[in-house]
Amino acid sequence: MPEFENAPAARDYRETVFLPETEFPMRAGLPKAEPEMLKKWDEADLYHAVRKARQAAGAPLFVLHDGPPYANGNIHIGHALNKILKDFVVRSKFLTGHDVDYVPGWDCHGLPIEWKIEEEFRAKGRKKDEVPAAEFRKACREYAAKWIESQRDEFKRLGVLGEWQNRYATMDFTTEAKVTSEFHKFLMSDQLYRGSKPVMWSPVERTALADAEIEYHPHVSPTIWVRFPIQTGDWAEATEAFDNLKDASVVIWTTTPWTIPANRAVSFNPKVAYFVYEVTAVKTEEELGFAPWVKAGDKLVLAEKLAEGVLQAANATAWKQVIDVPPDVLGGLKLSHPLAALDEGYGFDVPMLAGDHVTDDAGTGFVHTAPGHGADDYLVWLKSGRSLDSIPDTVDPDGAYYPHVPLFAGMKVLETEGKKAGKFGEANGAVMTKLIETGNLLARGRVEHSYPHSWRSKAPVIFRNTPQWFIRMDGDAALKQRSGSATQESLRDKAMAAIAATAFYPDQGRNRIGGMVETRPDWLISRQRNWGTPLAMFVDKKTGEPLKDEAVNERIIKMIADGGADAWFTRPDADFLGNGYNPDDYEKVTDILDVWFDSGCTHAFTIEGRADSHWPADLYLEGSDQHRGWFQSSLLESCGTRGRAPYNAVLTHGFVLDEQGEKMSKSKGNVVAPQDIAKESGVEILRLWVAFADYSEDLRIGKQIIQTTVDAYRKLRNTVRYLLGALNGYSEAEAVDYADLPSLERYILNEVYSLDAKVRAAYEVYDFAAVVRPVADFCIQTLSALYFDIRKDSLYCDAPSSLKRRACRTVMNILFERITLWLAPIMTFTMEEAWSSRNPNDKANLFRVLEAAPDVWHNVAEGDRWAKIETVLSVVTAALEDKRRDKVIGSALEAAPRVYLADGAAFEAFEDIDAAEVFRTSQASVTTDSPPAHAFTLEGLPMIAVEFALAEGQKCQRSWRILPEVGTDSRYPDLSVRDAEAVALWDQTHAG
Repeated sequence: MPEFENAPAARDYRETVFLPETEFPMRAGLPKAEPEMLKKWDEADLYHAVRKARQAAGAPLFVLHDGPPYANGNIHIGHALNKILKDFVVRSKFLTGHDVDYVPGWDCHGLPIEWKIEEEFRAKGRKKDEVPAAEFRKACREYAAKWIESQRDEFKRLGVLGEWQNRYATMDFTTEAKVTSEFHKFLMSDQLYRGSKPVMWSPVERTALADAEIEYHPHVSPTIWVRFPIQTGDWAEATEAFDNLKDASVVIWTTTPWTIPANRAVSFNPKVAYFVYEVTAVKTEEELGFAPWVKAGDKLVLAEKLAEGVLQAANATAWKQVIDVPPDVLGGLKLSHPLAALDEGYGFDVPMLAGDHVTDDAGTGFVHTAPGHGADDYLVWLKSGRSLDSIPDTVDPDGAYYPHVPLFAGMKVLETEGKKAGKFGEANGAVMTKLIETGNLLARGRVEHSYPHSWRSKAPVIFRNTPQWFIRMDGDAALKQRSGSATQESLRDKAMAAIAATAFYPDQGRNRIGGMVETRPDWLISRQRNWGTPLAMFVDKKTGEPLKDEAVNERIIKMIADGGADAWFTRPDADFLGNGYNPDDYEKVTDILDVWFDSGCTHAFTIEGRADSHWPADLYLEGSDQHRGWFQSSLLESCGTRGRAPYNAVLTHGFVLDEQGEKMSKSKGNVVAPQDIAKESGVEILRLWVAFADYSEDLRIGKQIIQTTVDAYRKLRNTVRYLLGALNGYSEAEAVDYADLPSLERYILNEVYSLDAKVRAAYEVYDFAAVVRPVADFCIQTLSALYFDIRKDSLYCDAPSSLKRRACRTVMNILFERITLWLAPIMTFTMEEAWSSRNPNDKANLFRVLEAAPDVWHNVAEGDRWAKIETVLSVVTAALEDKRRDKVIGSALEAAPRVYLADGAAFEAFEDIDAAEVFRTSQASVTTDSPPAHAFTLEGLPMIAVEFALAEGQKCQRSWRILPEVGTDSRYPDLSVRDAEAVALWDQTHAG
């Protein structure tokens, strides 16, 4: 450094460096800050304010219809996932310039609340039957209302925007009236009928259940092989067939021994090969420990494919195939009931019925047919020409045999009270004991299989024949004749067409719901409970036909609208029937509607007919289990009344599991509560977790996953914080036109252009991970690790008027504007905090609209150029890291690398580029000369070599760069020329 006379003493230049400065804190303090922001939004009525602004601008309307959670208990992590995803949709649609209608709602009717209220009354010493219906329903209503308020506060705490003041609830009087009106549409269009058929019945809950209310769990059941002795047959001629069949038995296999008393037939498949098998040897009593139930000489009719397995299960050790039994012979057989020898009540003939549902995949090839306890059994019974009246009722609503059932009267099929509630009772064992007495139990065992359970009580259910009300999926001949069209489209046809016309996210949802609708039975809509919307109609006592009178229907609807569904149970029948009908001639139906019918009608009373909404909804969004639930009930209700789906698109998400992929349960201690995350880390972390996850699959959450999300949040927050600090004091007067921007800034804007298109496209298809992941990568890799690092020296040390510094701040302003828009729907609290920190007097961030990035930013050439530069940079960085590791240098600023590029295009990329600034070194050079042998290279990149050298010159005490020019300015002998000029300007500005 040259020596200057009277050189000033060393100076601290820190005050002259333009370090980022912002009041936006590094630590978010989310648990405290979020409630304060929510209060601010509430006071500003933010949701309605943004809607009004969008409507004033003529924005297109988007309708997200809310699937109602059940008004019972605190929200869980699954609720949080669902509502946060919905909020992403609402806010992203606002972001892209839409007006958004979203009305949150609650499902209020049904058994969970009814049970809770029963418990409360029992605690007061009153049984449900002792409580007047009106009093009981009032208690249910109050209980649901309490939980609606609680859940509403919890949902709002998640940052969810919507029509919270005008929420809907299925128990509201006007809602119950609208549901009744929708029910009457099915009544008046002949889509409703009463039928006595086997339905899923929950003895624990004392009600029928629809398919959507059933879930399957592993269950161990007893299995039995039972003989049905052949007594007579329509023989073609008294030949060998007669001799071999007259002492034989047809064998069935079942996992429900309790249904044997209800047996009325045995089914077979004409396409299956059947033979008579004669047992020739059996295991001994000494081998078994009991006398075998099969004996040498026994003749059994079995399917050929299954015979060996059955005979082995029966402890036979040898047998011979005697003769085949053709379908026409089987169809003519008359069997004896296996309990006939013990009670004359079983002395009827048991016919053989042909049925396609019979297979030779398992069992015996024959199916025990109890038409009151199985759907296939019921259908094959009716198909054979037999009447409904011939189907026996054997099990009562409490799961016990009726008094008229021979041998087993009063015995429990399923326990419904006490500690044994939900367990199978004595019936199975009692039936097996009686079969042993008759000698018709061939074998028994146990099998674990998938068995239907109530999704509410978690108790097993049974098939039970009961009179119920159904909505038909397929029109019958009479219906088509009345309509005057032999080709009338059935509800199933309409629903399948609607599914084909609906967009599904993900697309496989179409196949899932389609498969369910294609094969589902008629919709069972009646329930024998109290808390719900009634099947508000009357039935003619003489004809059994429902009364169809629009005037009566209108009176019913008006009275329910005025007094709620309670009016149906408390007001005299004459009030509804009017003067035209004698109440003594009609029976009021007191069943309530399936709660899925309630929620399936929500579109009719929430979005249809409202001036600030539209029908159908643009989107339904729920968990994947709702393919059999709300998605399907809404589809069927709407197709039955309007001919199409109530939605244009359906989005489904998975379930939330713990970190090991296990289902959460209190007993396992692995439950993650959204309330705890909100208190400890903030809701923003929960929202970011949802955004990063692939919600189309099951999601995982736990301490480590939350911590990973916290780390990602901090990096994103720090990016925004750095931008805010770097833009301190920025004004539009500082802005640089695109044409004057340096190459690096044009490259960054090209990246912004590409990313902006990806973000908008991802929001359009609700792919929130495709928003947050690339934005996070951009912030962490492109900005923090590249752009900010390269431009740090110019930003901090250049004079304010420097083109490079002004260009950098111009682009940083754009970056701040874009990032706070891109992430606004997801990191809603943080982006609002950042926006208001810089724009305290402006409207909320939510009012802004994400416009497409200007086409001028699209610069493929700069993208290609910087791809080459970044490749070179990766090799230089690795070379410098080697020297740092060997303690040759402590900082890259001590280096002056010489870079050898064999690729001419890579060399040309550095034209007009300050290589030292890119490499974050004090000096650097780039050449196409051949590298020396000792030059550093990276495997896979042989065209790039780096020769290390130490930077020459003195260290600038302001920028810390080592340059030969340091000391050439007499005013500031310890600064570089650039820094000296910047300090001189600073001194001039701050003089005096």
